[in-house]
Amino acid sequence: MRILVLLVVLTACGTQAGAPDRACTEIGTPVGIGVRIAPSVAARFTGTTSLEACWNGACHTYPVALSPETTATGSTCTGTAPDDTCTARMRETGGKTGFANVPGLPAAAVRVTFSGETVDVTPKLLYPNGPDCGAGGPQANLVVDAQGVR
Repeated sequence: MRILVLLVVLTACGTQAGAPDRACTEIGTPVGIGVRIAPSVAARFTGTTSLEACWNGACHTYPVALSPETTATGSTCTGTAPDDTCTARMRETGGKTGFANVPGLPAAAVRVTFSGETVDVTPKLLYPNGPDCGAGGPQANLVVDAQGVR
């Protein structure tokens, strides 16, 4: 009986429940709020800005470092085999993107103020290794355009 228990324990090492044929990596998910600013209003924002996030009766301000938004243009591939490679050129869209690291961000209702406008968001849990490996952390995203913040 002891050998059977030992065999079961050793067989289970290195796997997670629900994922017997697949290893889960240590990859994580940044916890926070992403910001995408449309090209039509991007000139109003430079460098680093901030947002305020409130939940459970407490509010905190977090920096958002903005970078030019890019998109992939035409791509080329050397073939279709698994060892072949593809490349894509990137071009700036005129928009900007940023991310505020928000430690402790819940996967529940959060009130966010950005650029003088307040919106309610519900961060969602992300699964960087797929649902069988557990959640990596919650994230929410804001879009800023001519209509405001949403």
